[in-house]
Amino acid sequence: MTNKKPWGGRFEAPTDKLVEAFNASVDFDKRLVLEDIAGSRAHVTMLGSTNILEASETAAILEGLAQVLGEVELGVFPWRVELEDVHMNVETRLRELIGPVAGKLHTARSRNDQVALDFRLWVKGACQRMIAKLERLRGVMVSEAERHLPTNTAGVVMPGYTHLQVAQPILLSHWFMAYFEMLSRDQSRFADALERMDESPLGAGALAGTPWPIDRFQTARALGFAAPTRNSLDSVGSRDFALEFLSASSICIAHLSRISEELVLYSSFEFGFVTLPDSHTTGSSIMPQKKNPDVSELARGKAGRVFGDLVALLTVVKGTPLAYNKDFQEDKEPVFDAADTLEVILTLYADMLPLCHWNAETTKAAAARGYSTATDLADYLARQGVPFREAHEVVGKLVGLCVSSKRQLWELTNAELETAHEKLDARALEVVTVTASVAARTSYGGTAPERVREAIEAARKQLER
Repeated sequence: MTNKKPWGGRFEAPTDKLVEAFNASVDFDKRLVLEDIAGSRAHVTMLGSTNILEASETAAILEGLAQVLGEVELGVFPWRVELEDVHMNVETRLRELIGPVAGKLHTARSRNDQVALDFRLWVKGACQRMIAKLERLRGVMVSEAERHLPTNTAGVVMPGYTHLQVAQPILLSHWFMAYFEMLSRDQSRFADALERMDESPLGAGALAGTPWPIDRFQTARALGFAAPTRNSLDSVGSRDFALEFLSASSICIAHLSRISEELVLYSSFEFGFVTLPDSHTTGSSIMPQKKNPDVSELARGKAGRVFGDLVALLTVVKGTPLAYNKDFQEDKEPVFDAADTLEVILTLYADMLPLCHWNAETTKAAAARGYSTATDLADYLARQGVPFREAHEVVGKLVGLCVSSKRQLWELTNAELETAHEKLDARALEVVTVTASVAARTSYGGTAPERVREAIEAARKQLER
């Protein structure tokens, strides 16, 4: 029986049907079709300019590739599972359109460097998309911080937590800017990864290079790479560019999961800090009163999915010898999945956050509970020359008194203060208000309104650059 596979010259028996299905990747790697065609166009153009192909052959192949691209864009390209992957599908269709000259496209090229190129191009594009999405979400964070920091007041105040216990009052704007900083680092990780993957593996061949007089610098430039890769074994046998993308994606979605967790808590009845928009919540099929934070819950849940994508690819590559191995067919689905997941969550948060309503009276009242300004009272004593550890103990006992008598610090009497320490009197109560506490945090990076305003201005300049 004649074997019709493009690689089937030495084979006499046909491929087992189950093996054929098991081996095929076209169902998912057809997402690389635009990159595959772009790589083929750059490759054949180089083959023509180096006189490896005649001008007429180059022109015929380029015209055929344009036809294939047109079919892809119109959604009429005839995908065939038996052709295994995107590369063989494109090459076979090209042959059907222009005849045997299509076979010359693969001169000085292997599927190994072809797939490495296609995948690297796709991941580069994914990095660029994530950078753009993060840029937008960072802008939203800054805008929300500005919106909740009026110029003539302390802005919206909320409790800051450690161990999920009320710690000290902060500005809501400061909270937004904390996530701005996290997302800024996320964006820089994608940018760093993008810089490292900016090398073209095309021309590395199967693993050892090629005897043909190709110009790898020409194809690298044509495809938008800074340079070609420097080692042919490494070119086809490494997937760390995909691992870096998954690592950056995992860290980013961990940050998104943290904000998701906070929004789930803060939108609950018990907290009541924020009301999420109807457009990004759902109801219950049985309980009419319910308003469920599905976007945040799903974002939190999908973090585990992206972490799994990273672990999956790490596990695939950890034991693979140089150079290419069929194991690498398992590299694409985790990357595609992580990219799709992260991209939609970044979009949803950029859309949702400006629609949230923060309940300023509720957050301020919560910030005042839990003796959140106790440190301010200890600092007051320390400024009077009392060693901080002594001041800490004095205030701790006063907090205990308030707890037992069910009062707040500002409800202590002058006599109680003077009894606690000779340098305490009613004037000390001026520092234990929420507004005074926030205003006092003027250290660089602190939550005082002027510091947060400076951070917002710096962030605006950063975004403009």
